[in-house]
Amino acid sequence: MSISVNNKLLNSFKFLGGECHIKIDVADIGDKTEIISHLNSSDDIMCLLMAVDAIRRVNSNTAIHLTIPYFPYARQDRVCNEGESLSVKVMADIINNLHCAKVTIYDPHSDVTPALLNNCHIISLAEIVASSRLSKNIIDKKLALVSPDAGAEKKTRTLAKHLSTAEQAVEVFFSSKTRDTLTGNITATEIHGNVHGRNLVIVDDICDGGRTFVELAKALKDADAGDIYLYVTHGIFSQGLSELARYFKHVYCYHTMLSDAEIDSSILTILRDK
Repeated sequence: MSISVNNKLLNSFKFLGGECHIKIDVADIGDKTEIISHLNSSDDIMCLLMAVDAIRRVNSNTAIHLTIPYFPYARQDRVCNEGESLSVKVMADIINNLHCAKVTIYDPHSDVTPALLNNCHIISLAEIVASSRLSKNIIDKKLALVSPDAGAEKKTRTLAKHLSTAEQAVEVFFSSKTRDTLTGNITATEIHGNVHGRNLVIVDDICDGGRTFVELAKALKDADAGDIYLYVTHGIFSQGLSELARYFKHVYCYHTMLSDAEIDSSILTILRDK
C-alpha cells in the first residue's frame, strides 16, 4: 500500500481476520489535508476510506485534496454484457461520498470517470509526457506517435499538438483492433497509414498484461516499421516485462505496480517515483 497524508506514509497493518487498521498523525491535520493514494488493491481502498474518517474525526472542517493517480475500476466504463456492473460508477460513488474539496486523477481511461467524479481535476497524458524526459526523446529521435485504438485517438492527437513546433511537426498514425467482449481477446489489428522505416512510440493510458501492445507491435513490424517504443501512464505489467522486451526497444511509464525487484531498468523507465 502507498497512501500518504500530508506527505507522511499512512501507518497501517492487517489483523489476522483480514481487517485493515490505520492511524494518522493528528498533528498534521489543519485547514487543508493532502492525500495521495495509490490504490492497487481492495485493502488500499478500505485504508483510504478509514484514513478520511480518521481525518474528519480530528478536524471535520479540513478541506481534503485527494490525488488518485490510477483510478481503480475505471476500465469498465460501460456495460457490455447483461448481468455486469458499471464498476467505474461504483468506485466513483465511493470517492464522492468522501466529500473531498478536490480529487486529482492522472490520465483517466475515458471521459466517463471525470464525468462521474465530483470536484475532479485531470492531469492529462499530454501534460505528463510533455513535461517528462520522454518528450525530448520523441523530438530528438523524430518519433511518430501511434494510437493503439479509437479510444486513444484524441489523447494521441493532443499529445502531438503539445509536442509539435513550427520547425517540426510530430506525426500520428492510427490503428484499430477488434476484440471479443466476452473473452477480451483481440481478434484483429489494423494499421492505418504507411509506417515503412518509421521509428514509433505507441502511447496509451494503461498496460495490464500487454497483449494489445504486443499484437500492435507485431503488426507494425509486419508493415516494416523501424524501432518501436511504448509509453503508458499506468504500468500494471501483470505479465512482467519479458514479452514486451521482445518487441519494444524501450518502455516508459508514469508509475508502475511492479515491485522494485521486478523492475528491469534496461527495458523500463519510470518517469516519476512509484
